[in-house]
Amino acid sequence: MDVAFTAWDFNVTYVELFASVIALIAVALAAAGTRWAWPCYFVSAALYAWLFYDMDLLASAMLQLVFIAAAVWGWFTWGSDGVTESRRLTGRSRLGLFASAFTAWLVLAPALNAIGAAATLLDSLVLVGSVIAQVLMVKGYVEAWPAWVIVNVVGTYHYAHEELYFTSLLYFVLLLLGLWGWWQWSRKPQIHVPDAGQDANVVVKA
Repeated sequence: MDVAFTAWDFNVTYVELFASVIALIAVALAAAGTRWAWPCYFVSAALYAWLFYDMDLLASAMLQLVFIAAAVWGWFTWGSDGVTESRRLTGRSRLGLFASAFTAWLVLAPALNAIGAAATLLDSLVLVGSVIAQVLMVKGYVEAWPAWVIVNVVGTYHYAHEELYFTSLLYFVLLLLGLWGWWQWSRKPQIHVPDAGQDANVVVKA
């Protein structure tokens, strides 16, 4: 991949640079609740899938395919006005979601290790957490944002350890944007969902 510039003695490729910038735009638009976040998510995910596959970070590469699918789903789910009201999970639903995520992580990590993927524990944690956060965000749950905060803390360390310093810096900025998005969505009119098993379509203006 062609190098755009060098940072901290590390070559930042054009793919990583463009993917990072577009991802920042996507998260900022999502925090604001606008539908136009999703095309940005689509383009950024496609670029990151290419980058991570090239570096054998297979879980992170697979995660981008989830983001691409979620971008299409989110575009049609949010509607023209985006998210105008948010939802909250009950305490029981949060506990169940955490247990499911932990179980999925325990299953995925050794599976990735078996096929020789790099950084399986942290990579799989970023994958599982991001999938959950993305689904919650498409459906308009405030809990998407604290989930993103956790993912971004892990991602900041993980990608720095893998010497993807520019992407690590991106995840740190995404952490700050996640806190802002959490604050923004917490201020929206909210609906409490009694049972996570029920239909939980995002509340939007079509």
